[in-house]
Amino acid sequence: MTRVVVLIACHNRRESTVRCLRSLIGQGGPEVSVRVVLTDDGSTDGTARAAREVWPGIHVLQGNGKLFWAKAMAFAESAAGDYDFLLWLNDDVILDPGALSDLLRTHGSLSGSDKGDLIVVGALRDPQSGAVTYSGVHRRSRLRPVQFTTVTPAERPVRAETMNGNLVLIPRYVAQRVGQIDARFSHGLADFDYGLRARRLGCAVWVAPGTLGTCARNPTTGSWTDPALTVRQRMRLACAPKGLPPGSWLRFTRRHAGPVWPLYWLSPYARLLAGAALVRMRGGARVLGSSSDTAREDPVAVRPEIPTSN
Repeated sequence: MTRVVVLIACHNRRESTVRCLRSLIGQGGPEVSVRVVLTDDGSTDGTARAAREVWPGIHVLQGNGKLFWAKAMAFAESAAGDYDFLLWLNDDVILDPGALSDLLRTHGSLSGSDKGDLIVVGALRDPQSGAVTYSGVHRRSRLRPVQFTTVTPAERPVRAETMNGNLVLIPRYVAQRVGQIDARFSHGLADFDYGLRARRLGCAVWVAPGTLGTCARNPTTGSWTDPALTVRQRMRLACAPKGLPPGSWLRFTRRHAGPVWPLYWLSPYARLLAGAALVRMRGGARVLGSSSDTAREDPVAVRPEIPTSN
């Protein structure tokens, strides 16, 4: 019997969490035992109660509303107990029938081919357009070590450098080698960091064939990457836990951007401020207080999105 422990983080998305759990029912087949550990990070909408109704026996951990994705997932992993595989699952994912079997089958075929210790990523698609939304990722180039582009799944497994953390299968021996998700990240970047750390330790990251479920991409509207917002608003959102908080970005760039990491750390914030200066030079006296056409020009290179459970 293959033992899979599913790790989920949630916060006030009861309907999404319920749909996700329902799509998990029956996954893996009779030879797979599935347990679920859910970190409910201070939900006030009855998410935990609804989750228990859908999945009797679910292990629910209670957060204080300030854990966000990285800490909530690390908390869930700490309660995983014994297992053969961990499955990271974002609570806005709806799995296709047989998705878990496909992940396990892909792992078995690759490990049987002597490809070493490996992580298997399930690519996801937009529920309306069918376009790939989350998957493994590659660095854009050696000159851009902290900018990534999405890997398109194929008919056969495809290599990646790291991954979005929405649907990821991690065998026990990889988890033991790499360790837990780094809870010192505020929210995102922890998934990219995990995959890069795994590869540094000799583990491979593969994307399973095709797409294995649906998950809409998080909208940029109202986020720190939204060029319609004022620079002041964008800077405030960038420094918030779900944006690009300086402490988390510092941690990520120091680990993964090479010897010139201070330049990469400073770059997104400097480009936001440069955008403000550009507007000011063009006569936009309203730069930091209101929107203008030039304020809508995005001075920041946008990286692929990271999962947002909170």
